[in-house]
Amino acid sequence: MFLPKSPKIIKALYSQLTWEIPNTENKIYLTFDDGPTPEITEWTLDVLNQYNIKATFFCLGQNVEKHPKIYQRILDEGHAVGNHSYAHPSGWKTNDDNYFDDIEKSQKLINSKLFRPPYGRITKSQAKHLKEQYNIIMWSVLSGDFDVKTSPEKCLDNVIKNTESGGIIVFHDSEKAAPNLKYALPKAIENLLDKGFVFKKLI
Repeated sequence: MFLPKSPKIIKALYSQLTWEIPNTENKIYLTFDDGPTPEITEWTLDVLNQYNIKATFFCLGQNVEKHPKIYQRILDEGHAVGNHSYAHPSGWKTNDDNYFDDIEKSQKLINSKLFRPPYGRITKSQAKHLKEQYNIIMWSVLSGDFDVKTSPEKCLDNVIKNTESGGIIVFHDSEKAAPNLKYALPKAIENLLDKGFVFKKLI
């Protein structure tokens, strides 16, 4: 079960994290988690090129190791990258030392000031420690593409109904999410462009 729009109470409890980037210019931020993944990330990059959009890819260190050429393509095409850990541990179920070691292992491969906790699960003590090195990026809109029980049409609806100026949108460039991603991403981009939104990468 997931909520397509981040609840205000959660954002208030974790106000030290970045949930959105308020602005008056209709800027929004498209992000992708869990890659690089053969074929899926490459397809995603092709779509972004088609619409001349820059995005932010929160990569897993283990996938960067496995697929360095795809990771390099993300960089070469001008997108931003963020650290999404090495092996996708949940902060709620991992002791702090092991959690930080996993993130540092990934950081040696990705070297980014941006970090997104796997599953969005992080304790306040972990966040306090990591804030010294990273801008911890959460989201305001979750497409739900990772959930096999969620239809492609619902993923699209989640994005277009909940995106507002400053919003940070999450899709996944993973095999599990691919059917939903391939349906929803191009249609979401076209809809949001028609509404006057401007896509930017995170910095």
